[in-house]
Amino acid sequence: MADFDELIAEAESHPIHGWDFEWLGDRVTTTPLPWSYRTMVQRLARESSDLLDLGTGGGEWLAKLDQRPQRTVATEGRPPNLTIAQTRLEPLGVEVVAYNGPWDNVSQTGADPPLPFPDRSFHLVADRHGAFLAIEVARVLAKGGRFISQQVGDGRELAALVGVAPAQPLSRIWDLALASSQVEAAVLRVTDGGEVDEVETIADVGALVWYLHAVPWELASFAPAAFRERLVELHQLSQEVPLRFERRAFWVLAEA
Repeated sequence: MADFDELIAEAESHPIHGWDFEWLGDRVTTTPLPWSYRTMVQRLARESSDLLDLGTGGGEWLAKLDQRPQRTVATEGRPPNLTIAQTRLEPLGVEVVAYNGPWDNVSQTGADPPLPFPDRSFHLVADRHGAFLAIEVARVLAKGGRFISQQVGDGRELAALVGVAPAQPLSRIWDLALASSQVEAAVLRVTDGGEVDEVETIADVGALVWYLHAVPWELASFAPAAFRERLVELHQLSQEVPLRFERRAFWVLAEA
């Protein structure tokens, strides 16, 4: 089991910086999406006087955006990511604001804190894979402003693969229909969107363990030592075929 233990040790020791998955290379791959979120945001940003990016992570994606309005603001709630985002984005003229938003989109309990911005303060709000409060997005959008978000579904299949309970016991599936209903309930008008099933392929258990550490909201109570038996099974399986799980991917565009 030396090979197995080495993979787990590598995953446990490799640092996590924001949402930078590049070191994994092709050990984790996702089926290509039939749309380009970057292209859509670029087009909207060219037409907007400002931009709010929710849940920017370490600011990796926003920093690479070719077109950013002069007033661009980002939020991030995880302290390690916040520092990384500030270091990366503030030299680019992007203000980074601490904001610990909702854990997931399905519950929308209303107990989460409001966005730390005045009413109608942005003409474009973007959210790439972060949970959001639709009512708060609607509040900070100026009249005629637009909200665009790309999301992935909940981690049910990933949880089944690992043999652990999802981080949240979800009664509804996080998909385009649910996101659209939340946005419309916040009195925004959905103008476009798309949805597909995507497949994530993970080459080995080391990549899987590091991935789960990087996205702790996906699964509850995951620790390699507690799930060693199942991870050994997955390690043996990955010698024959890559590990795979499927979930929904979707995007939605709405207007205030």
